[in-house]
Amino acid sequence: MTDVLHRRVDDRLGEFALCALDPDAHAALLHRWVTHPKAAFWLMQDADVARVAEEYRRIAAHPHHDAFLGLHDGRPAFLAERYDPARVELVGLYDAADGDVGMHFLCAPADTPVHGFTHAVITTVMTWLFADPATRRVVVEPDVRNTAVHALNAAVGFTVVGRIAKPEKDALLSVCTRAQFEAATGAAHTPPAATRGDLPT
Repeated sequence: MTDVLHRRVDDRLGEFALCALDPDAHAALLHRWVTHPKAAFWLMQDADVARVAEEYRRIAAHPHHDAFLGLHDGRPAFLAERYDPARVELVGLYDAADGDVGMHFLCAPADTPVHGFTHAVITTVMTWLFADPATRRVVVEPDVRNTAVHALNAAVGFTVVGRIAKPEKDALLSVCTRAQFEAATGAAHTPPAATRGDLPT
């Protein structure tokens, strides 16, 4: 996997990176992740490998949504998605602003959880998104019952806008500006470079 789009080194946990996702080649891997009991909020518990491949082919073909494979020290460890929330997921459900980017992420299930790993992953994903100077705000819409991710989002600077009703769930709409992220994490601004793909437009 040499098509690395973004790298970040965590002082304690090592290197995290994002690379291109191949819906067919990575389908079996993703299937294990999205059907694991800890991924219940991903809403794919009953999916088979073919359905997972189909879903990520659909995302790959979408003009306003894309997905990436996350690596930890060179090994697959998480999944990240970005989307235009004014055109995907949140159409008509919130006050969209220029520079908004939507985000989902999922960590691979681990037999032995590593303290701080999920925080390192979301920090990596946020650093990657804010590496684009056009990104002014990251928008998320986790299930209202997903208290673990609410706490994680707050830890990297997200503020809650309010509850919204989506077809598949009641969600807690939350947003994070570049300044909020940097204040919460101490993350330095990452200058734009050829370390990431173009945002979907």
